[in-house]
Amino acid sequence: MKFNKWTLGLAAVGVVSLASAAKAEEKANMVQTALSSTTLSGYVDTSAQWNFGTGNANNPPYRFGGADKADGFNLNVVQVRIEKPLDEADWAAGYRVDLWAGPDANTLGTQSVLASGSSDFAIRQAYVALRAPVYNGIDLKVGVFDSIIGYESVESPSNPNYTRSYGNSIEPTTHTGVLASYHFTDMLSASVGVANTTGPRINDRASNPFGPDAESYKSYMGSIALTAPDSMGFLAGSQLYAGVVNGFGGSSSSTQTTYDGNLTSWYVGSTIATPINNLRLGAAFDAVDVHTSHAGDYHRGGETWALAGYASFKATEKLSLHARAEYLKDRGNQKFFTGEFTSNEATYPDKVLALTGTLQYDLWQNVISRLELRWDHSLNDTMAYGGTGEPNRDNAWMLAGNLIYKF
Repeated sequence: MKFNKWTLGLAAVGVVSLASAAKAEEKANMVQTALSSTTLSGYVDTSAQWNFGTGNANNPPYRFGGADKADGFNLNVVQVRIEKPLDEADWAAGYRVDLWAGPDANTLGTQSVLASGSSDFAIRQAYVALRAPVYNGIDLKVGVFDSIIGYESVESPSNPNYTRSYGNSIEPTTHTGVLASYHFTDMLSASVGVANTTGPRINDRASNPFGPDAESYKSYMGSIALTAPDSMGFLAGSQLYAGVVNGFGGSSSSTQTTYDGNLTSWYVGSTIATPINNLRLGAAFDAVDVHTSHAGDYHRGGETWALAGYASFKATEKLSLHARAEYLKDRGNQKFFTGEFTSNEATYPDKVLALTGTLQYDLWQNVISRLELRWDHSLNDTMAYGGTGEPNRDNAWMLAGNLIYKF
């Protein structure tokens, strides 16, 4: 083994032995080899937001929004990702860790069952990635991972709009469990998994002392994706996706994050290429069927669903336009958007129409810059929006600027 001059000099005066130096050199090389395939990335997400009107006690309750972001400047979240992705080896292994810091970390709600209160810090994902060489290869995630359903991502830079949809707000976000994915062909792939709960809390349980169900009660999930082949012309690359997650919502209730009860989440979505260059359309249907609840004295159950359409047009290399139209039906007694479990079920409307327009212009390198206008309208005569000075409105308007630096 070849040593550097400094090591040889220390060995000559008896400070170190060549044998120990050889072992240390070997360990250092092993560490360098392991780290050579590890990547570091992430983003810093900031915004400035103006909610029209006086008072913001009752803003539209979509995920990662709320009164705390109204009429001011915001740090939303900082994400740091450390990852060793799977390589092409038959028995490949890797890992991913996504860490969140900032106010959005509290909304994500992954704080473990041992955590107390909010801390502006969360583990979004932390899993071991494995591949088993069964036919085309089964990819496994073991640990904490993002939910398999949804048109929009938990990760803001991956979304066409700054604000989240109502459909995204009723979807599960993360799970603690095992997920297996398999690519049958270039046109067909599927995933199946089992987790502790449908809710995001790490190491949560459906059984006592955290939940009311048996020790064997787990949450199950599955999804399937169909991708249009090149032979389908302009539709090539279009995708149809469907998935379902069923199980116990979580041991503690948190608006827009989880639900204290047994529930099933359904999702069907599609991204469609068009004959118009740089224009893509999308559609998403989300539904939550609440079977039972354990939230106090009120037996709550029912269905909440949302239907959304998307359009994205890339006008130039830097300029793109994005639009979203959504209809929400908050049915049943559970009222996901009431803010808390009370006997007053009319805090927020049963039916909402929401329109969102986003202009994105990437002026700086590595920076996503957005300007967004959003309108939420109550459709059932429940004047839900407003606050002190202007408590009752059918309409809620918001104008926001969003800057995200990706590294």
